[in-house]
Amino acid sequence: MSRAPRLSSATLTQLPPQIMRPGYDRAAQKTGCVHFGVGAFHRAHQASYFDALMNAGKSDWQVLGVSMRSPAVGDQLNPQDGLFTVNVRDGAQNRLQVVGSIREVVLAGKDSRRIIDALASPDVSLATITVTEKGYCLAPATGALDLANAAIARDMESGMTPSSLPGLLCAGLAARRAANARPLTILSCDNLSNNGVAARQAVVGFAAETNEDLARWIERECAFPSSMVDRIVPATTQADIDALERKIGLRDEATVSTEPFSQWVVEDRFAARRPPLDMAGVQFTSDVAGWEHAKLRLLNAAHSSMAYLGALAGFDFIHEAIAFPPLKAHVEALWDEQEATLRPTPGLNMREYRVRLLERFSNPALHHRTRQIAMDGSQKLPPRLVAPLRERRRSGLTCPNQCLVIAAWMRWQLGQDETGRAYTVDDPLANETRRRLRDTHGDPQAMVHALLGVESVFPPVLASDDNVVGELTRSLGSLLNLGARETLSRRF
Repeated sequence: MSRAPRLSSATLTQLPPQIMRPGYDRAAQKTGCVHFGVGAFHRAHQASYFDALMNAGKSDWQVLGVSMRSPAVGDQLNPQDGLFTVNVRDGAQNRLQVVGSIREVVLAGKDSRRIIDALASPDVSLATITVTEKGYCLAPATGALDLANAAIARDMESGMTPSSLPGLLCAGLAARRAANARPLTILSCDNLSNNGVAARQAVVGFAAETNEDLARWIERECAFPSSMVDRIVPATTQADIDALERKIGLRDEATVSTEPFSQWVVEDRFAARRPPLDMAGVQFTSDVAGWEHAKLRLLNAAHSSMAYLGALAGFDFIHEAIAFPPLKAHVEALWDEQEATLRPTPGLNMREYRVRLLERFSNPALHHRTRQIAMDGSQKLPPRLVAPLRERRRSGLTCPNQCLVIAAWMRWQLGQDETGRAYTVDDPLANETRRRLRDTHGDPQAMVHALLGVESVFPPVLASDDNVVGELTRSLGSLLNLGARETLSRRF
């Protein structure tokens, strides 16, 4: 057991002098932002941008973090006064920086009153979100608030103790309106198409069910800009924490590792005070969609490809997967199919973007696990691969590489790798896919028809598309009979 003291405000001076730390008076800063979903990505991305902003002399942008499900993040950060270390890894080089923008982490449900009060505070002008697709509680088929969702139904009944994202935001906005505070900007930073629209649908949808006047006020006064975020952030391991302790002499239970690259493109539409994040490298734009689609359909789609095909082929990490020439060739061919669905975007050079992605995937210091990316595939596939697949089919184009990735996801649902080892299918629809596959007996055609029936992932039109069904069946059959490595090697 570690005997080193925890990183905190009191121990900050014990750090080696070469490690960067907050250059501003943390105690003098007011909270300007409430953030929902204080995971590793937020710490390596938005929290780091706010830290850079306050280091640049722009005050009062500290963050109150809201953990949506577990007290674990609060247990990591609160004993450290919100401080944590970002380890930027690039090959053999590491750069360490202590970030001080998070003031405290509170827990949805348990600390709902504090969250509501913070959202109502005139000092707060921004709420940011990284809760993944399922946190918005939207019905996949309609994009509207899912009133059958257990968390939404519970919040509708609980009144002032909500725990879902829509419930907490609506309660906070109601309190803000009652206090005559300025309207709030709610900024989604999740990997969703039109993520600002998703946030609006969730919040306005909840308000419309409980208080129509509030719903109209939110629609009229509050802003829901879209954004695109990009930084690769692998899951932190115990070995990472132990290695950092040996290096800095302090225990940091909240450390995160990441790559040098970071990007945040934000639609320039705010209801009140806008953080001057452009001083920290944020790009404000009138149109996020082009950037967002490029990231979803190139970076994220390739990640899904390497997650399923790579894990099935026995690769634990993304840098190992992309180093396998047939898989790299598949990624390039997949990008050719995906790029045909993208429109030109000012400032975005697709050729340079693709070259840079390959460089980032190849970074051996990141240790980005394929199985980490494979989580929640039923939520990720629709925007990353299913939507562009449909666009290509409407244009009469074939989609062999898109179908290969989707077939790999179908193969993944079996919960057993090519050596016979079992693994957990970590997905909200895992029980449904398991049930649908129960009587298919490993027949690829039966498996394809069974899983194409999951309408929250696949629109019904795909099940009647002979080209798609044929490609999926051939790809899945090859994965089942030959395995991922041989399938890729024979195709590329």
